[in-house]
Amino acid sequence: MKSIEEQLEIIQRGADEILVEKDLVARLKEGRPLRVKAGFDPTAPDLHLGHTVLINKLRQFQDLGHEILFLIGDFTGMIGDPTGKSATRPPLTQEDVEKNAHSYQQQIFKILDKDRTRVVFNSQWMSKMSSADMIKLAASSTVARMLERDDFSKRYKNGQAIAIHEFLYPLIQGHDSVVMKADVELGGTDQKFNLLMGRQLQEQHGQKPQCVLTMPILEGLDGVQKMSKSLNNYIGIDDVPKDMFGKIMSISDDLMWRYFELLSFRPMSEIEGFKAEMQQGKNPRDIKFLLAEEIIERFHSEADAVAAREGFIAQFAKNRIPDDIPELSFEAPEEGYAIANLLKDAGLCSSTSDAMRMIQQGAAKIDGEKISDKSVKIQKGTKGVFQVGKRKFARLTIS
Repeated sequence: MKSIEEQLEIIQRGADEILVEKDLVARLKEGRPLRVKAGFDPTAPDLHLGHTVLINKLRQFQDLGHEILFLIGDFTGMIGDPTGKSATRPPLTQEDVEKNAHSYQQQIFKILDKDRTRVVFNSQWMSKMSSADMIKLAASSTVARMLERDDFSKRYKNGQAIAIHEFLYPLIQGHDSVVMKADVELGGTDQKFNLLMGRQLQEQHGQKPQCVLTMPILEGLDGVQKMSKSLNNYIGIDDVPKDMFGKIMSISDDLMWRYFELLSFRPMSEIEGFKAEMQQGKNPRDIKFLLAEEIIERFHSEADAVAAREGFIAQFAKNRIPDDIPELSFEAPEEGYAIANLLKDAGLCSSTSDAMRMIQQGAAKIDGEKISDKSVKIQKGTKGVFQVGKRKFARLTIS
């Protein structure tokens, strides 16, 4: 067992906030395994690296000897977490929830030790709640308290609808902590209100309020918006090694350090050493190789990581254009085809604004030459290889 100071250093790594830290220290001093909870609603079939920020922290708690409670919110998933949403979310069907929950269970054990993880479903207790029990739970808080939550407050002030059942979501999440007698609950920074609700309800039930640990929301490949499948800026943990390697190598050098801190299991002292090496002239590409290999090895194998690295070097580091790039033809208007529209229509960018951003960053090229003017129009008769970033290519003919 590591000392309290050593445990706290590991727990604090990458964390945004610990509430209340002195309470966490007091519980660590008890010398018993803490009950560490994190909940995930099965809203999609696949997890991405953004989800693993929390799961990695669970693994760190697990390695410190604590009890991990991985809660799959199959009941709350049918309500839909309103966090950060400007409109009521459509509820999932029971069939969708069950399918996604099964997928989660297969994926999380690429990080967590299956033999030392308790997977629980909140339908186990919520489905047994009577109407009277639900009314009693609803009486645990007030409308004024709910409207302290930023997203509810904004929707109320803007005259946007808030369904009554959405108020139940944080209450049920808090009730989960009561049932599970959680010592610690983990969540993203956007979950702070819900996590604190767990403390409130535990106190009302005569339990010691759980400690809350919030983790940052991981930015996606664009380095701006949070990692999300809908924004197409994600790295799925089931992505094939080649794609996973290429995506990791596409992140900026600055974003690389955030990924190291939140996704790597290397000691921070080693990561600080990498930073010093880069300042002394080491190619950041070589350091990024280490990050990509570590993550691919975690979700696939060491052999897959080595093969992905060799393939990347052969295909990209030697400036080779892939053999299997799509060939597309477009008809341009008389004044020419606006470059941002062309990159979007060719599938090289998700939107015209994304295309503008890629051009501004110097990531868009025609036949290896950077596109420097966002207002340029591609004229009829143009043929060439259009490229965005290091992985997206298309051979285009403009007629």
